[in-house]
Amino acid sequence: MDAARYVIALIVVVSFPASVLAWLVLHPFIGFWRRLGPVWTMIIVGLAALATWVLLFLLRNPLLAVEFGTNIALVPAAIVSYSVAVVLEVRCRKHLKLGMLVGLPEIDPAGRGAKLLTDGIYGKIRHPRYLAFMFGLLATALFCNYLTVYLYVPGLALAFHFVVLTEEKELHDRFGSEYASYCARVPRFIPRRRSA
Repeated sequence: MDAARYVIALIVVVSFPASVLAWLVLHPFIGFWRRLGPVWTMIIVGLAALATWVLLFLLRNPLLAVEFGTNIALVPAAIVSYSVAVVLEVRCRKHLKLGMLVGLPEIDPAGRGAKLLTDGIYGKIRHPRYLAFMFGLLATALFCNYLTVYLYVPGLALAFHFVVLTEEKELHDRFGSEYASYCARVPRFIPRRRSA
């Protein structure tokens, strides 16, 4: 189990920051990326992600130096958290095509494929994919039991909060009153209790 924990921790430590970095680079500067176009945007962001992966892989030994060993008591909580992440992601995927998954409508100058998702899980919470990502990261931290992965949880939660705020501004600019009405009806992360 120690080898599996190490490999999973390594994948998370190397790959997750590149994903968050891509979101942090795209959303606040969406106008620039739209003018540049999807092909150049994907090339530039892809190369930046690759450079981040290589750098973090080279730093893997100090990043994964502190580990707390296998803790079977944490596994049930990891399974519950991972199950929540999977359920959320599966429910999201019913509404997302590949282009939407990688953000093509956001960077397409003509906005092709852009539509406001308000059905299914998106009718209950506005950002289920970010929530799924965080539950998955928490599950990974609990299972792997490495200090750096635990530190990623609050760090990436703060980064995602910033991404969500910039993404919501961009969505409001794109969809106007339709998005404002959607925000009034649907909470950001925590579903409202249904009234009896």
